[in-house]
Amino acid sequence: MPRIVECVPNFSEGRRPEVIDAICSKITAVPGVRLLSREMDADHNRAVITFIGSPDACVRAAIDACEEASRRIDLNTHKGEHPRMGATDVIPFVPVAGVTMDDCVALARRVGEQIGTRLNIPVYLYSYAATRPERQNLPDIRKGEFEGLRDLIGSDPARTPDFGPNAIHPTAGATAVGARDFLVAYNIYLDTDQVDVAKKIAAGIRFSSGGFRFVQAAGFEIAERQCVQVSMNLTNPAKTPLHRVLETVRREAGRFGANITSSEIVGLVPLAVVADAFEYYVQVERWKPDQILETHLLDAETTAGFLESCAARTPTPGGGSVSAYAGALGAAMVAMVARLNDKKSEPGPLHEQIDAAEALMGRLNALVKEDAAAFDAVMAAWKLPDDDPQKPAAKQAAQLRATQTPLETMQRALDVMRLAKDAVQKSKASCLSDGGVAAFMAHAALEGARLNVMINLPEIGDESQREELRRQAASLRDEAAALRREIDALLAGNYG
Repeated sequence: MPRIVECVPNFSEGRRPEVIDAICSKITAVPGVRLLSREMDADHNRAVITFIGSPDACVRAAIDACEEASRRIDLNTHKGEHPRMGATDVIPFVPVAGVTMDDCVALARRVGEQIGTRLNIPVYLYSYAATRPERQNLPDIRKGEFEGLRDLIGSDPARTPDFGPNAIHPTAGATAVGARDFLVAYNIYLDTDQVDVAKKIAAGIRFSSGGFRFVQAAGFEIAERQCVQVSMNLTNPAKTPLHRVLETVRREAGRFGANITSSEIVGLVPLAVVADAFEYYVQVERWKPDQILETHLLDAETTAGFLESCAARTPTPGGGSVSAYAGALGAAMVAMVARLNDKKSEPGPLHEQIDAAEALMGRLNALVKEDAAAFDAVMAAWKLPDDDPQKPAAKQAAQLRATQTPLETMQRALDVMRLAKDAVQKSKASCLSDGGVAAFMAHAALEGARLNVMINLPEIGDESQREELRRQAASLRDEAAALRREIDALLAGNYG
């Protein structure tokens, strides 16, 4: 099973798309990370970004995103409904697959330490990563917001950060980093402009003032819509389900002569939350979540579905995509071998390979789609009318992309081969064959990707650019061939 972490950083910017674009670019530039969603709210002046990936890749993406936000967001000029204390206000890590909450706590501490050291931003650990009981709840850490913390940090021992300087960053403020369970960010809109109504309802449902155990809530005025909002985080929707909170808000609003007009979910939501609400409102007898069709399609989408797509009478996915997928399989095998060499009580000799292999697996998996998209772009460019003045430039841009994408597959596959050689050298005997398979899959990926580089080269008009790409492909192939001979020799020494 791959090790997957979800990271959901919140940024104090909801009105300038170009800022969030820049932050997202830093995230997607990290191999092994997949951006799932980005949502901006102008009234709250806040953005929520969700991405997943291997633990090591998510650490790097979170730090890079925080650094970009610190360059572009100034808390001194920031105004919005949502409480905030930092340009990057909060960075939570959530275990998804193959990782534990303790693993995410360790990630939070790594990220917190690096943000404090590299970016000179004070960091507070919260939720499961909290170092003090009073810092488990994020609202308690954020109390007073940027302005209040600026006055207290350095003078009040209770506000001393876990990492970084004991002083506010002059523009980026402070950041909370933690590990938590899945939560649902849920907002309910009421048909009144009386913000006191929303605040009273929020006070009645949040745990800190006697409400539901797993609800954090606040009331806001939404001036643009001339209404108010009850904004919530449901920190354990399995134990305090969304529909129960909704119906309570509905009853409480009725006491003030108000009604619910709509609600919204910010970011992503687990399917189980939707299924619970469906069961409650539709009142289906003998309902079981596995009656949802899509839950039975996941395996098909990742295995048989891809094979059927490759076998179909369509040009994509083609050889470039298959090559990238072979490289991803090789990386997955390296990660497996590294884990099988770990000991129960301590990491094994290949433990440090795990995150590197998973980052390569994620990037090569992304190249499966990118290669198909590159070829589709070539086809689209060639189909432009001959009298279109943009056609020559479009063709050249598409051909270059269709060459550079498999060239990257070659480079990533070579990286997998290097890891595989290390795995063969250091692995226990029972895993040597798996290390060999990892190397052979990666070598096949590299050779297959090279064919896709070579078939696109003749269409690139710039001769110097064409020859440079040819040189890079030849160099990668030569290095891979030498590495393959070394790996063959290592395996021959064990298997003859």
